[in-house]
Amino acid sequence: MAKAKTAFVCSDCGASALQWFGACPSCGAAGTLTETVTDRGGRRAAPEAVPVALSAIETQEVERLPTGLAELDRVLGGGLVAGQVVLIGGDPGIGKSTLLLQALAALAGSQEALYVSGEESADQVAMRARRLALTASGVDLLAEIQLEKILATLEARKPRVAVVDSIQTLWSEMLQSAPGSVAQVRECAAQLTRHAKRSGTALFIIGHVTKEGAIAGPRVLEHIVDTVLYFEGDPHSAFRLVRAVKNRFGAVNELGVFAMTDKGLRAVTNPSAFFLSRHGADVAGSCVLATLEGTRPLLVEIQALVDTAHAPNPRRLTVGLEQNRLAMLLAVLHRHAGVATMDQDVFVNAVGGVRIGEPAADLAISLAVVSSLTNRPIPAKLVVFGEIGLAGEVRPAPRGQDRLKEAAKLGFERAIVPRANAPKAKIAGLEVLAVERVDEAVARLREL
Repeated sequence: MAKAKTAFVCSDCGASALQWFGACPSCGAAGTLTETVTDRGGRRAAPEAVPVALSAIETQEVERLPTGLAELDRVLGGGLVAGQVVLIGGDPGIGKSTLLLQALAALAGSQEALYVSGEESADQVAMRARRLALTASGVDLLAEIQLEKILATLEARKPRVAVVDSIQTLWSEMLQSAPGSVAQVRECAAQLTRHAKRSGTALFIIGHVTKEGAIAGPRVLEHIVDTVLYFEGDPHSAFRLVRAVKNRFGAVNELGVFAMTDKGLRAVTNPSAFFLSRHGADVAGSCVLATLEGTRPLLVEIQALVDTAHAPNPRRLTVGLEQNRLAMLLAVLHRHAGVATMDQDVFVNAVGGVRIGEPAADLAISLAVVSSLTNRPIPAKLVVFGEIGLAGEVRPAPRGQDRLKEAAKLGFERAIVPRANAPKAKIAGLEVLAVERVDEAVARLREL
């Protein structure tokens, strides 16, 4: 096979060079030249492609293959699809390899499965399987990093499900760069994806993450795959979160919750209980939020601490929440509810390590801040949700009925919600307090 021709292309301006430079000769940007295949050699003239009328295409129901792990199936949208390519990233040691080894072991009884290990030897993977007490008799193991050998094995074995651990360790003989380089990662991922689509093999690809938490390598790596999952969690905590940020075969922003044990990862069937702290008595600054992760309603405790600032510039720090939104909410509280925090340090935390990005958390954050500032505890059986606008209005949140039903199921007795989310029919055991403005919500809280 003829060697592929490569060039060094600038990721900023698109200019190419025959050799690598520290700065792009065209635009002067530093560190933007990456090796790219420009000609694979031996090409023939391709025949004309024939388009098909969209209305003439007959669609079929997508067949799902359950992985045996309910929380992973939830994030995937119900299971794997033939030819689906799933990219999963996370911090080192978070449990990516353990999760997928468990999934393959669960599938091995009924499906052909192949685990390709580029980071660990066959003995190390076998030792992990024994430690986890996995029945992995139907899982084939390949310890290899050369792409061409891996593709030949996949072509010969034709597994239903395969795992590549990890994409940064693979290298192709068609490129001269080292494993883990941008060119190698892009080329290896592209060829693996083409094989999966052609053969119908469902493929998991494990990827490293940068110190910012994003998957390492070129951004095109996330574009060419069907599903992108992020494995999150505090290494010092027993709980792990799998979040879908892209899914061509299901909903995005779904959340799967696992607990790390000595026998591997175990699904958490009631994550709301995990995200709620248990206090011996009511404490100031703690408010329960009814949030939504994908299609699943979750109850999460929001904690706030307001203390006198000892520096000219008071601090506003958040964990699991958006810091700029906290600054906006403090300004709205001052302008429309008369709650002043300009001389106070404000710290806000989402318990359990979950990250909340939806604006429906605004009302819970605001009431937690008011509770901490006034040192008046919020009743333990109260749940809150709602978005706050700059004019002080409380806006409705999507799927408010599902949030309220989840709260009632867990024994909550009262809820402060936007008036537009007030249920038409009474929910058993739950008193709903509907509000239209943030000052009204603060007044309601003081009455409780």
